[in-house]
Amino acid sequence: MKYILVSGGVISGIGKGVIASSTGLLLKTLGLNVTAIKIDPYMNIDAGTMSPTEHGEVFVLDDGGEADLDLGNYERYLNVTLGRDNNITTGKIYREVIEKERRGDYLGKTVQVIPHVTDAIQDWVERVSQIPVDESGVSPDVCIIELGGTVGDIESAPFVEAMRQFQFRVGVDNFALIHVSLVPAIHGELKTKPTQASIRDLRGLGLTPDLIACRCPAPLPDAVSQKISMFCHVATDQVLAVHDVSSLYHVPLLLKDQGLVNYLQKRLKLADIPRDNKRLARGDKLFTMWKELTVGHDRLFDTVSVVLVGKYTALQDSYTSVVKSLEHAALQCSRKLVITWVEASDLEPEAQAAKPKEFHAAWQAVCTANGILVPGGFGLRGTEGMIAAAKWAREKQIPYLGICLGFQVAVIEFCRNVLGLEEAHSAELLETTPDPVIIFMPEISKTHLGGTMRLGLRPTIFQKGTEWSKVRQLYGGSEIIWERHRHRYEVNPAYVDRIEAKGLRFTGKDEKGERMQVAELEDHPYFAGLQAHPEFCTRPLNPSPAFLGFIASAAGVLPEQIQRQKNYVAPHPESHLKLAEKQEAAVEPATPLTEA
Repeated sequence: MKYILVSGGVISGIGKGVIASSTGLLLKTLGLNVTAIKIDPYMNIDAGTMSPTEHGEVFVLDDGGEADLDLGNYERYLNVTLGRDNNITTGKIYREVIEKERRGDYLGKTVQVIPHVTDAIQDWVERVSQIPVDESGVSPDVCIIELGGTVGDIESAPFVEAMRQFQFRVGVDNFALIHVSLVPAIHGELKTKPTQASIRDLRGLGLTPDLIACRCPAPLPDAVSQKISMFCHVATDQVLAVHDVSSLYHVPLLLKDQGLVNYLQKRLKLADIPRDNKRLARGDKLFTMWKELTVGHDRLFDTVSVVLVGKYTALQDSYTSVVKSLEHAALQCSRKLVITWVEASDLEPEAQAAKPKEFHAAWQAVCTANGILVPGGFGLRGTEGMIAAAKWAREKQIPYLGICLGFQVAVIEFCRNVLGLEEAHSAELLETTPDPVIIFMPEISKTHLGGTMRLGLRPTIFQKGTEWSKVRQLYGGSEIIWERHRHRYEVNPAYVDRIEAKGLRFTGKDEKGERMQVAELEDHPYFAGLQAHPEFCTRPLNPSPAFLGFIASAAGVLPEQIQRQKNYVAPHPESHLKLAEKQEAAVEPATPLTEA
C-alpha cells in the first residue's frame, strides 16, 4: 500500500481537497486502484450536527455516514464509494481510545496521546485503506490522506505526530507528502515568505514535503519557483504552481503537466505495482474521457440559467454537491451553467417592506430563470419563500426540482393552492397546523440529533402505471432506483390519496409502499421532487439523472437526454445495495395515520 498525505499551510480552504482528489484521479489513469481518507481535527463525532453556514455541506455516504464535503470530491473524482470510516475526526479517535480504556484493553497503563491516540490514528488509517471502494472488490493500491485544517493548529497536533510516526511504520518508499501552501500576490508581487514559514513549521514537526503545491492567482515565474526551492530545501521540479483555472476539472491536467505523476512514480516506485492490460486500458480511457470533459467545458457557449432558492446561500459551500450535480448535467447537455443564488426569505412578503431591493431582485431572478431548484434544509426560516417559488414553477410551467425539503414544500404548496387546505404545513415547521401534510417519522429519535435521521442508501420503487414518469425514464426505466437519504420528516400518508387525485403523483415509494419518495406532475415540462438527495451520487462523467432531467428540460433538450439515459448505470457497488436492503428491512415500518 502506498500512502500520499496532503497537508495545508498558511490558511485553510485553499484547495487541499481538490488537489488530493486530482492526485488520486491521475493515479487512477495509471490503472491503479485508489481510495481516500479525510482527517478532520474537530471534536465532533461527525459533521451531522454542524451548521452548513459554518462548515459547509454535510455529505452523506452509502452506509449513512455524515461526513465532510471533501468526501464528495473524492467520490466524484475517483468514481469510488466510500464509507463513514473514511472520515476520521478527533471525536471518533478519542471515543475509540476511551472505549478501549473502559474495557481494560490497555492493561492498567496510563493512557496518553502518545502512544495510544497516535497509534489509534495509524491503526485506523491502515485498516480503512485496505477496504475495497469499487465494484472490483479489490483492495486499493494507493491511499490519499487529506489532513484538514492548517499545519500548526493545536487541534491537528496528534494527527501530525501520528503521520510522522506512520512514515516509518510503512517505509520511506510507501509514503509521500504533498504540502499545499498559499503564495499570495501583494501589489502584484508574489510573496513566498508564508510558504517558507509553513514548510519550516512542518519540518519542525518531523515531516518533510516531497511536493509543494503553491496556490497562486497566476502561473509562478521561474524566479519564484527557484526561490521556494532554495529556501524550502526541495528541487525545482518538486514545486508545483496550482494557479487559478477556468474550472476545477482542469486541475488534474495542470498537475500532470507539471510532472506530478512522473515524480510520484519514481518516489513511490509505482511501476512495481502489478497491473494487467485491462487495468491499464481502463486508466487510459479515463484520462481520455477526462481530457475531453475539460476541453468540452471550455468550448461551451449556449447557457442554461437556473435559480437556486435556498436557506444557506450566504455560504455556497453549503450546496457543493447540488452545484456539482448541476454542472455535470449541464456538461452532458452541452450548456454553460449560470446559477443565480436566491435567499429564500427574500421571496417572502415581509421582505418587500424590510428589504425591497433584495425582494425585487429575488423575484426577477425567479421569474426569468429557465429552471427553479429548491434544495434541502431544516427549520422554518425561508420556507414560505420556497413555497412561493414552487408555486410559480408549477403555475408557469417552469422546470422545477425539489430535493428533500424542496420536495416537501412542493407538497405543501400543492395542498394549499390546489386542494384548498390553506393552512397545510409541515409538523417540523408549525406543530399547531390543522393539516400536517408533512409529519415526523415514527422511528426517529426526538432527543438525539446526531446520526438519528433516516440516513444512507435506500431503494425507491416506481409504482405500477408510472411508465410516463420522466424521473423513471431518466434512470433508464428501472423499477427500482437507489439514492441516499437524510431526513426526519415525510409526507403524511393520510393525505396521499387526495393529493394524487388532484394530479400530483407519488411515482416512487419505499419498498413497503408507505413512504413517498418521488413526486411528479404529469402535465408539466418537468416538475419533480425527491425525498432523497440524488446530488450525493453524481459523477462528472455520469450525472445524477434527476438533475440531468431538470437541466435538460430547462435547456429544451429533455427528449434527447431521456433517449440517452436508456443505458444508465448507477454508481453503487452491488455489495452496497445488498447491505442497504438488510438495513431497510431492519427498520420498523411507519404506522399509517388515519384522518381525524
